[in-house]
Amino acid sequence: MPGLLRGVARTAVVAGTATAVSNRVSRRQQGRWAAQAEEQQAYQQPQGYQQPPPTPAAPPSTADEMTNKIDQLKQLGDLKAQGILSEAEFEEQKRRLLA
Repeated sequence: MPGLLRGVARTAVVAGTATAVSNRVSRRQQGRWAAQAEEQQAYQQPQGYQQPPPTPAAPPSTADEMTNKIDQLKQLGDLKAQGILSEAEFEEQKRRLLA
């Protein structure tokens, strides 16, 4: 019986050691995979990165402004000629436009 007990004890020690080593290897490998996943995620989208704000539209040039004002004055003149606008309304709109 002592030989059987010694064999069982030896098997238990070997199995326990193997389990401990296996668990340690698994934890270490899991840690490596987690680090690689974080590194890959950080590479794909850097932390703290913000898209630059959209550039504001360039203000219209004075030539464009003048062209627009001339077109609007022509439209006002046409409306006055058609009788849609009175002389007073035409003068008021022209004053606002040119102001």
